[in-house]
Amino acid sequence: MGKINDLNLKNWREYNDIITDSLWIIGERDKSGSHKGDYHGNFIPQIPNQLMRRFTKKGDVVLDVFLGSGTTLIECKRLGRNGIGIELLPEVARIAEQRISQESLFDFEVFTEILIADSTKKETRRSVEQILESKGKKSVQLIIMHPPYHDIIKFSNRPDDLSNAKSVDEFLKLFGNVVSNFLDLLERKRYLAVVIGDKYANSEWVPLGFWTMQEILNRGGLILKSILVKNMVNNRAKRNQEHLWRYRALVGGFYIFRHEYIFLFQKK
Repeated sequence: MGKINDLNLKNWREYNDIITDSLWIIGERDKSGSHKGDYHGNFIPQIPNQLMRRFTKKGDVVLDVFLGSGTTLIECKRLGRNGIGIELLPEVARIAEQRISQESLFDFEVFTEILIADSTKKETRRSVEQILESKGKKSVQLIIMHPPYHDIIKFSNRPDDLSNAKSVDEFLKLFGNVVSNFLDLLERKRYLAVVIGDKYANSEWVPLGFWTMQEILNRGGLILKSILVKNMVNNRAKRNQEHLWRYRALVGGFYIFRHEYIFLFQKK
C-alpha cells in the first residue's frame, strides 16, 4: 500500500499543528471563510481538517454520510480533496450547498457533490457509486461520520431521522446499517472516523459513544486504531449558563459533559 497522505516525514518537525496526541484540546472553532457555527449540531472544522491531512492525499475522495451544514466539504475544497456529502434534510442541504459554493479559500480543482438522501438506504449507496463512476473514481479514501447523538438534539420530526430513533438500541441498529451500507466503498487500509458523544437519560450516564464504537466493530471489516477525546468549548446548550449548570451538577451528583469522542477505524 502506498503513502496515504502528503506529509513529508523527512521534515516532520514542520507539522507542529498536526495533532498526534489522543487528547485534543482545541480552542475556538475555525470561523474563517464560509465556516459558521450557527447550525445546532455541526462540528468544528478542525476535526475534518486534521483527519484529511493525516489520512488522505490531494485528489482523494472523502465521504461524509451525515453532512449537516457542509463543514467537511468546505474543508475538502480548502485541502484539495474531492468530497461527497449525504444529508437527509433538504433545508439543511441547501444551507450546505450555499456555504460550500461561497468558500473561496482554496486553489484546487476538486468536485463536491451533495445528495439529499437517507444514508441507511441501498439506493443512496448506488447514487454514491454513480457519482464515483462519473468522476472516474472507484472508491473513497476516508469516511467521516458525525451522526446525531441519538435524541440530544431533535433535528426534525421525520421518523427516518436518527435523532428520532425510539430507543438507543434502534439508534445503534440504524447507525450500524449506515456503516454497512458504505464500508465496501472504502479502500482497503483506509480510515473511517466517527465523531460522537455520550448523553444523560433518567439521571444516568448513557455511554452512547462506546456503544456506537462496539456496534461498528460488531459489523466486521474494521479495526480500532485510536480513541480520541476532544474538549467541548462553548457548547450552545450551556452557553451563558455556566453557573446554572455548575449548580445543577453539584445538586444532582453528576459531572458536566466537556468532551466528545473521535473513534478512528481502519479497514482491514
